[in-house]
Amino acid sequence: MPDLPRKKVGLISCSGEDHPLGTVGRVATRLVLERLRPDDTVTLCLPLFLAGEESERAFARFYPTIAVDGCGVACAARATAQYSGPVVRALDLEQLLAGLGIAVQPSWRRRLDAAGMAAAEEVAEIIARMVDRILRQDGRPPTEEEAAETGTGEVAACSCGSGIPVLRLDVAGRTVELLAIPAVFDQFRAEGRAPAPETTAALLAQAQLYNTIAAADEAAIATALDIAYREQWARQN
Repeated sequence: MPDLPRKKVGLISCSGEDHPLGTVGRVATRLVLERLRPDDTVTLCLPLFLAGEESERAFARFYPTIAVDGCGVACAARATAQYSGPVVRALDLEQLLAGLGIAVQPSWRRRLDAAGMAAAEEVAEIIARMVDRILRQDGRPPTEEEAAETGTGEVAACSCGSGIPVLRLDVAGRTVELLAIPAVFDQFRAEGRAPAPETTAALLAQAQLYNTIAAADEAAIATALDIAYREQWARQN
């Protein structure tokens, strides 16, 4: 396997200061990051994300990401979808807390009281369970219970310095970006795996591990991978 960052789940939370559930979402996210799932999650900074910070956007393209929004405007989920790709789970805390019967207090905008902290802890536990399910990678659709937790039945199939390498290929007249493949190429070459049909098949399998590839594109991408790897092999030998 190439030397890539351990697979984790990104958490991007609401940055709205004028909404009490923005505070709940940010505190819940910190609880997951620092207490509940510190080894399995990283945070994405929404302001940096919107400002064009490429390391933030690259992480969300490569790793599954959960958006934690304070309201239905869904700034975090929409920004992630626009600049990186759909999030795997989108939490609308207004819907979620209403479903849990938790009354929102306007005072939470500035500081969470005991009830606000209890709400944040409840949200954090839900996020932690989502992280666990995502990392199982079993590919199944959400159960009714999971859909109710997220407030939606849809599932779309701080990271500073993530440094994820990208290979850009011309496939049938369009540019396709394959994350992690430069590192895979380096790994294969270090192992002495010369260009060959079996090497191309292994490259495609690695590409599918780190990227979503439609079945209709597999043959064309395999050919493009073979050409790119042969070119690199020739340059370095």
